[in-house]
Amino acid sequence: MERARLKALVESTGCARAVGRMLFVLDPGWGPQARQEAEALLTLPDGRPPDEERGWLALPTGGSGGGVKWVRHDEATLAAAVAGMRAHFGLGAIHAIDVLPAHHVSGLMARVRAEVSGGTHLSWAWKRLEAGDCPGLPEHPDGWVLSLVPTQLQRLLRQPAAMAWLRGLRVVFLGGGPAWPDLLRRAREEGLRLAPSYGMTETAAMVAAVRPEEFLAGREELRPLPHAELAVDGEGRLGVAGASVCRGLWPDWRDTGRWTTGDRAEARPHGWVILGRMDQVIITGGRKVDAARVEAALRGGGGWEEVVVLGLPDAEWGETVVAFHPAGAPRADLKATIAGLAAWERPRRWVAVETWPRNAAGKVDRAALRRLGATLAARPAGH
Repeated sequence: MERARLKALVESTGCARAVGRMLFVLDPGWGPQARQEAEALLTLPDGRPPDEERGWLALPTGGSGGGVKWVRHDEATLAAAVAGMRAHFGLGAIHAIDVLPAHHVSGLMARVRAEVSGGTHLSWAWKRLEAGDCPGLPEHPDGWVLSLVPTQLQRLLRQPAAMAWLRGLRVVFLGGGPAWPDLLRRAREEGLRLAPSYGMTETAAMVAAVRPEEFLAGREELRPLPHAELAVDGEGRLGVAGASVCRGLWPDWRDTGRWTTGDRAEARPHGWVILGRMDQVIITGGRKVDAARVEAALRGGGGWEEVVVLGLPDAEWGETVVAFHPAGAPRADLKATIAGLAAWERPRRWVAVETWPRNAAGKVDRAALRRLGATLAARPAGH
């Protein structure tokens, strides 16, 4: 992909700001503090404007979850990500329906994939799709693709019309967070050509995915895309190597082609399984609790559509297991839901959240929930 084409594409989103030879993508939804943090990073420490040949495209990550960071990419890293995805899924021209914001890596990459492959990019408001207003799609030999986060898929699963529309897509990419077993089971029963995937801003979106045929056959292990290599260290922390890996975080330069993630993973005979975030391991009373496992159990039991489990400081236990959920009574028997969890894995506190914090990409803001945990009164289980 030519640099001029990529610059023009990014600038057309209305989210970009040129500073020197760098192009920074800003999140329009940032609050005053996050925007102030971002503005402070637009120049070098000595006040000079940036002057970079590679890693000139800075994509935002963080902001709502622990401080703004800029991830450095360029036409080479993004083109490698597109080539790897096309090869993995056997795609020619990529015709993408895009319901994610342009400043988010998945929303930006939908545009880049269509541009590089000679396909079509169709921007569609998520609220319209959620309300059942599905776009009419002209036929293409390569079909259409769509990227969703798990919560978006869960909401569409309630709508028969949306299911019929989704079944007509060639691939429905699912990423941006862990998908719980019940969600995947229901999608499979609906016959959706789902492709659970794994990636992040630092890797130019997906680097591993399940092909739709494998998913429908009952397989859920991730296979690395051709341009990426996965490996774990002695602690089980996942590392990614490949041509789509970023050049580092602005203003540092770290062009090694490798990125150490914050995720735990495990290689199995048929592929990879992401086990959860390294920081989601809660130590309570000397016992280790996998927060992702507890969240999956609570979602699978049908208590709430969304739930987040965090470890909060506790004078007696070191950390205590706390479950955050949208305000409202659970839709299922919580005692039955947590029956399969060990005693130390079960939440000791339940926090009802009136306004569920979410970013523009539909992902929950865990940092906001952690802040709420320090101020909101806990409610006992079974309330």
